[in-house]
Amino acid sequence: MTDTAPRGDDPRRSALLILFALVALMWVLEVVDVAVDHRLDRYGIEPRDVDGLDGIVAAPFLHVGFGHLLANTVPFVVMGVVIALEGARRLVLVTVIVGLISGLGTWLVAAAGTVHLGASGIVFGYATYLIARGVFNRRGTELAVGAAVALIWGGAIVGGLDPERGISWQGHLFGAIGGVVAARALTRERP
Repeated sequence: MTDTAPRGDDPRRSALLILFALVALMWVLEVVDVAVDHRLDRYGIEPRDVDGLDGIVAAPFLHVGFGHLLANTVPFVVMGVVIALEGARRLVLVTVIVGLISGLGTWLVAAAGTVHLGASGIVFGYATYLIARGVFNRRGTELAVGAAVALIWGGAIVGGLDPERGISWQGHLFGAIGGVVAARALTRERP
């Protein structure tokens, strides 16, 4: 008979569970939204409308169809997994910081009478977080990850700031700012 120490919670495993729960919630809500004739879309961010403030929390989970959701899901999962390798606490903090800055910035700056939906603000924040954390931490591995993110999604980051009709460049811009803020706020001090 061998003695085994009880396994503690693995923060990476917990982070991945949180990440995939967020994705599952997005997909379930889009199925429900389609079933109720897109009535959930009204819960997005409504700029400078006090009733639209709840959209700051709701908007990342709501999308304008399955194509929009799929376009956000892939980078959300890929970059989210990389962040999740730092543990559940880091994933949650980055997501909350980026989500709040993206949402509040959109609420303050976007055109009145519009509704903003989707996780792209968080996707842009994840990208800039991964790029900026290597710069702030000065760690080779993180710089390499940041360079890969810039190479793979750099065009989307720059292109997503183009004020095309129907695309919330405000959410993208403030999400990107939120990623840099999160990277700076969560920088580990070097000994």
